[in-house]
Amino acid sequence: MTQQLVVEAPAKVNLTLDIKGKREDGYHELETVMHQISLVDRLTITAMPGGIEVSSNCPELPAGELNLAYKAAQTILEECPDRGGVSIHIDKNIPLGAGLAGGSTDAAAVLKGINALYNLNLSPPQLMAMGARIGSDVPFCLQGGTALARGRGEILEPLSPNLQLHFLLVKPRFSVSTAEVYRRFDMAKVSNPPDTKAFLEGWHHCDIIGISRAMENVLETVTAALYQEIDQIKTRLIRWGALKALMSGSGPTVFGLFKDKASAEQAWYEFQICEEEIFLVTSYDGRKSTWKRNVCNRST
Repeated sequence: MTQQLVVEAPAKVNLTLDIKGKREDGYHELETVMHQISLVDRLTITAMPGGIEVSSNCPELPAGELNLAYKAAQTILEECPDRGGVSIHIDKNIPLGAGLAGGSTDAAAVLKGINALYNLNLSPPQLMAMGARIGSDVPFCLQGGTALARGRGEILEPLSPNLQLHFLLVKPRFSVSTAEVYRRFDMAKVSNPPDTKAFLEGWHHCDIIGISRAMENVLETVTAALYQEIDQIKTRLIRWGALKALMSGSGPTVFGLFKDKASAEQAWYEFQICEEEIFLVTSYDGRKSTWKRNVCNRST
């Protein structure tokens, strides 16, 4: 048995996000296209005789049961109680509370990592069922790639990896509560939902212009109304060449989609004087992940 392994945990962006209504279980019925990107956390998972320990290079990250990585370890080890425990160290690169599934992707990495570490031979459907109990985005983070997600996010339709996309992510110097954003959401305030059918058609034909025109996020009606920075960042990204600028998830991270690598890199240099945390990323392809990050201190 391997005593230690390192697992990458990629962030995601929502290329579309629509809400179809409120479910009887209190959750919202989603229709969203999620896409993994090359910004990753790296988790070192080490076998130990018993217990669960979580550490991180990020002091703001909780180490106990409030951490989804801890919860994931607890969930899978309860299914196989005779295998021992784990120590998990999270090299955190994905910002906290950013709408990028940082906690969910760490949880997915723990499930996959412990399954491999202890040779549990749990099937993908078994891991997905565990992931759905931990968080709505965990099943997608387990599956990876690009997918149309419905339900709470656990009903996944994989999309073919037709396109390598280029993004600039802009994370304002504040975080938002996903639960609070959903609590405030009002269907009556949505005037411009995403055209999911047109997006899927554009994706199938590798039509980045068609994709960009169909992209919208209905949760901007909440987060952008609370924080004017969201629309300001979107305006700047469009000014500097983005085909589309959109908030990811419940925010507050905003991303710009660019037609090619050169356009994204040019916008990266334009954004060097700002107040936000910025990342230059591409689609995640499972190979060695690369990204650029900069934290700026002055406003434009």
